[in-house]
Amino acid sequence: MGSGQKDDKGSFGPDPVSPLGHHKFSSTLPHSPKEIWKKGGRIFSVLLAINLVLLACTLVSGGAFQDVPLHDYDVFFMLTVVMLLTIAWMLFYIFSTSKRPEAILCKDNHAGPIWLKGGLVLFAILTLVMDVFKTGYYSSYYHCLSVIKIMYPVVQAVFVIIQTYFLCVSARDCVHVHLDLTRCGLMLTLTTNLAVWMSAVTDESIHKAETKNQTGRSTHKMGHPSDTCTCDSHLCQIFKKGYFWLYPFNIEYSLFASAMVYVMWKNVGRLIDHHANHKHHLKFKLFRKTYFLGIIMGILVVVIGIAVLIMYEVQVNAKDKSEAKTKKALAMYYTFNIVCLSLMSLLSIGCSVVYRFDKRDMDRHKNPTRTLDVALLMGAALGQYAISYYSIVATVASKPRDTINALNLSYSLLMIAQHTFQNIFIIEGLHRQPREKKKKVDPQEKDIYGLTFVNLNAVSLRVPESGGVSPSTITPGTPQVPSEVTHSMKISQKVNWRRRFLKESSLFLLMCNAILWIMPAFGARPQFDNVTELKFYGNPMWAAIVDICLPFGIFYRMHAVASLLEVYIMS
Repeated sequence: MGSGQKDDKGSFGPDPVSPLGHHKFSSTLPHSPKEIWKKGGRIFSVLLAINLVLLACTLVSGGAFQDVPLHDYDVFFMLTVVMLLTIAWMLFYIFSTSKRPEAILCKDNHAGPIWLKGGLVLFAILTLVMDVFKTGYYSSYYHCLSVIKIMYPVVQAVFVIIQTYFLCVSARDCVHVHLDLTRCGLMLTLTTNLAVWMSAVTDESIHKAETKNQTGRSTHKMGHPSDTCTCDSHLCQIFKKGYFWLYPFNIEYSLFASAMVYVMWKNVGRLIDHHANHKHHLKFKLFRKTYFLGIIMGILVVVIGIAVLIMYEVQVNAKDKSEAKTKKALAMYYTFNIVCLSLMSLLSIGCSVVYRFDKRDMDRHKNPTRTLDVALLMGAALGQYAISYYSIVATVASKPRDTINALNLSYSLLMIAQHTFQNIFIIEGLHRQPREKKKKVDPQEKDIYGLTFVNLNAVSLRVPESGGVSPSTITPGTPQVPSEVTHSMKISQKVNWRRRFLKESSLFLLMCNAILWIMPAFGARPQFDNVTELKFYGNPMWAAIVDICLPFGIFYRMHAVASLLEVYIMS
């Protein structure tokens, strides 16, 4: 329950703010039956979402394999229908619900930050490009394919366009009309995105496995024509390769949209305390008060990582590949990741230590966006935790204990440590009050100027953003400088040092998480190239573990990038 909502005892929190900025007294707030049945309305929408998710999961998993008598066009038909229903509801919300009087009494300023909307728009554009490639690919088989397969990418493109606009203009709404309909509509939108995500993950994961010629696995059929249809033309091959390369962006788009829709669902019927909902006017200057060390080192890591990814893909997918080449590629991949994860772990620990000396207040107000960010960081990390622990057990219990297995063991252990330390740093950073420039004169400045023995002609004082006195503004050797000024200078230097360290570390961690998202998202799957786990657990079990857990690990990296950007801005 957000700040300012009606509690279980029937009392209201601080007065909300009307759209015009006037305060409304709690005595004038409506006591409608819909508001009283708030939890019941949420339960109904959640039950609707659970049923839709289970139906989508059943159809997507069943339509993925040849030995299940379920046609792939059944899956596309279901996805097309739910997307059309979601489109209809979003249009109703845009042109009806949000236009009603007293529909939106307040807005959640913490929801839908600019960097999240920017990422959503970027992934939406790339998803639209993917839909163009997919439409071209399916159209090449128009003579032997069901019409629903050609319709699906077209409907998805319309869905992406309308949903992106809907989230950009309505992400902060706290709706107070059509409560139950809005909750159900938002849950329908959430489950539609999850269904599209499951379909894309299933299609992309098994396609990656097929390109590596893994034997003993069922042939994936969803999204592919039958054996009677062939893709012989050069243009068809371009369309096929193009939309598979763009799948990671479609996957991230669905997850970004799902997170924003969930926050909207939490804000339905919410009455917000205007003090807790105060919008911090932070100036986003990327290289402000920085030594450029974090961004330079981060770019260097990204460049090296892309080079490692290219060499890895070339060696493990070569037609004349050998066991020696595969081991060389794995050693290179593990070494890069071990170095990167070690640096990230040390910096995360260092930032957590710096926070011990940070005097900023903790933000304890209820914030659905921050609560969701923390839950996603902790939940998504479980996917990589699971893969790492399975790898540790297999590596320790297997023979031979050669260099590759030793590197794999170190890589798995560091992956667990890095996720743990980074989560601690990010979560603590998200709960810190942002630094803001004080409009009023600092009390310390008043005290300094109030001293009668200060020679203002010899001492020029100004208060920087972090408070205190800038050492560059004091003339060296001035005997009139009191001890209070010197003490203030030392505090300012310490604060600025801590602030720069947090900013540099946040930028470096952001870039490292970006490259650690790129590598598995675009083909690097050492879980299948290193056969230790495959032999230990068997092909069906290990393939299921990786295909289920790895998408969560990939999503963790992208969500960590967004969270670290927010920590950087607030530092």
